[in-house]
Amino acid sequence: MKQAAIVSCVLLAGLLSGCTGAQSALDPRGPAATDLLHIILVFVFVCTSVFFLVMGALVWSLLRKPSREDSEGAQERQISVVVTVAILSTAAIIVLLTVVSFTSDRFPEYKEASSAAILVRGEQWWWRFDYDGDDSSLGFQTANELHIPVGQDVRLRLQATDVIHSFWVPSLAGKQDLVPGRDNTITLHAERSGIYRGQCAEFCGLQHAHMALEVVAQEPEAYRQWLDSQRRSAVVSEDAAIVAGRDVFMRKPCAACHTIRGTEAKGTSGPDLTHVASRRMLAAGVLQNSAGSLAAWIADPQTIKPGNNMPLVPMTSEELRQVTAFLETLR
Repeated sequence: MKQAAIVSCVLLAGLLSGCTGAQSALDPRGPAATDLLHIILVFVFVCTSVFFLVMGALVWSLLRKPSREDSEGAQERQISVVVTVAILSTAAIIVLLTVVSFTSDRFPEYKEASSAAILVRGEQWWWRFDYDGDDSSLGFQTANELHIPVGQDVRLRLQATDVIHSFWVPSLAGKQDLVPGRDNTITLHAERSGIYRGQCAEFCGLQHAHMALEVVAQEPEAYRQWLDSQRRSAVVSEDAAIVAGRDVFMRKPCAACHTIRGTEAKGTSGPDLTHVASRRMLAAGVLQNSAGSLAAWIADPQTIKPGNNMPLVPMTSEELRQVTAFLETLR
């Protein structure tokens, strides 16, 4: 008995450890996520109550000793009453949960975000964020890392370029699908600064599980500084090794797929790399961003993330070192 209690406590602790953290619907950091948590709690409370009521009735019926005075007709009437009450209760519960679920989708206070929308595109298997702003000349793109200001509604336009994806940052809002040929929207509102992990929530192919993103919620001043830094073109060092790395990047197929503003690289099929070194992760969450992981990703992307669109570009070890050094300067 003692061992069973210990094992139960360990399992319970393991389950509860998933209730907090950067990607948890039970650890809300925005009004939409908070409302969804309340709905979850309502559903859990109702379903748990029904479970215990049914189990209690079952145990009572098994333990109850039939009275000799109960005639067959009386038993049938009792059964009819119990079945009628059960049907009416089930219908009432279904109606209640349907109304709660339906009304939860109407959050007027954060449905009407006034800020300009950020365009989010889901692609196999990464996220493209397009900050157009009010002036298109100030627009820029990032990949897999979305920055938003704390305390403000941020409207996202959701699009998909290949298959259906689903944008989900559990700590900030519910899920919203990205459907090819159709625009959907969702509003994020972070009450605290921090980094919130998100994930594609619709199976979209081989690397669906490796299609993560991070939402970085910053104080307004820090957010403005980040916007200013991202709008600037890349500054390429005059260091000989860095210049050599840039030349390798432009000579190889890399420049045909990626954009680095301020250089000849104008490709659009892959992520914009103008400030790639400032991002926290690579390959939509597969790798932490460091010189070593960046080199490994360039050297063999298909081993790290099989099936992705990044091809293996033949390079010598010296060229790989130079390209990595060049990309590491793009902050």
